[in-house]
Amino acid sequence: MKNNLKKIVAIVAVAIVSVGSITAQKKLGKFGGLTQKKIAFKKIRVPYTDVVSYKGFVKPGNEDEVKNGKKFYYLYVWVPAVAPELGVRMVSPVGKNNPKNAIVSADFEANKDSKDYFDTYITLERSDIVTKGSITEDKVKNAKWYTLAKNDDSGEMPKLPSGARYNSLLRYKSKVGDPLKALTAGLYRIGFTTFKRGEVKGSFLAQIGAPVKLPGVIVAKSIAELNKQM
Repeated sequence: MKNNLKKIVAIVAVAIVSVGSITAQKKLGKFGGLTQKKIAFKKIRVPYTDVVSYKGFVKPGNEDEVKNGKKFYYLYVWVPAVAPELGVRMVSPVGKNNPKNAIVSADFEANKDSKDYFDTYITLERSDIVTKGSITEDKVKNAKWYTLAKNDDSGEMPKLPSGARYNSLLRYKSKVGDPLKALTAGLYRIGFTTFKRGEVKGSFLAQIGAPVKLPGVIVAKSIAELNKQM
């Protein structure tokens, strides 16, 4: 009887540990960068000094653009100064992630209890707009956009509820001397969709970070919202 009881206790303990691990996997850790430091003979990625977070919700049929058969959505980002590196990551669903000072969209608030999520795919793009005064609906519509980096699946990110590691993370280091690939002040955007073609639906947390302080970084779902925050 005692042996059976011990077995039961052991099984319950393992189950509790497993559940704890699953819960932990759903939470985002510190946002490390490409910048490395050597500590005790080990090279570690230093967490970004400056991180801006945005909570949103995607509704089917509300895409900003269709590219290569995929429905793309955008978050517009104003970067006020030269940056040596930028990192972007996205997790869906938001779950228990609640970073400080996150921008919370009205769409997220209206759907914060939703269990919907999607397989994220992200891009970091910069435009040829480099001054605040040039950020108008017409000029943005006709702007040239350059894709700096993209990512579909990252093993560093928490798993989806399905158990697959399909959340996304990218890090981009400025290419000094190349006007099209350098991280200068200007208008950027985070593009996101899913790997598979079709509708996109669910909550998401997007974060953009840098290894230096960049006071004045603004993230918004639309150009109108971006200009309100300028």
